[in-house]
Amino acid sequence: MDEDIILEEEAIADERAAEAARLGAAILNQPIRELATLRPAVCVSPKTAVRAAIERMNHGGVGCVLVEDRGRLIGIFTERDVLTKIVGTSIDIDRSTVETLMTRDPETLSPDDRVTYALNKMSVGGFRHIPLVDDEGHPVGVVSMRNVVDYMVDLFRTEVLNLPPSPGHSAHAREGA
Repeated sequence: MDEDIILEEEAIADERAAEAARLGAAILNQPIRELATLRPAVCVSPKTAVRAAIERMNHGGVGCVLVEDRGRLIGIFTERDVLTKIVGTSIDIDRSTVETLMTRDPETLSPDDRVTYALNKMSVGGFRHIPLVDDEGHPVGVVSMRNVVDYMVDLFRTEVLNLPPSPGHSAHAREGA
């Protein structure tokens, strides 16, 4: 009997190790371009009014716009820029342009780089958005923290989506519903 329990525990441990190896390989080898929620970049020129850039972010449902000049990435303007550089100031968002508030020459990745590089840059640099550029420096997309989180949820779909409604509470049917 004790031997059966030991064998069962070993089998469970082997399954967990195999699953961990599968997840590790998925995270280490997945190219950014294959993230399911990745979308094309929303781009503006450096002379775009800040209000227009914010409207483009809102309309596109994105947290940043890439700033390009002659088809090449020169900067990024993010929702964080709006909060830290505009809110509470006297900046006229109709007259100010994104080039005055953007982050110049942002760190970039290629769509063919692996998700682990995006995780590294986001963690080490504190970025929520990383521009994706082709070999000539043309902006082709943005990988966001949301893209990475959605990818991680997909890897752990069952574990994440089957949680109870809130921590410390078990799932139960509502009475009278």
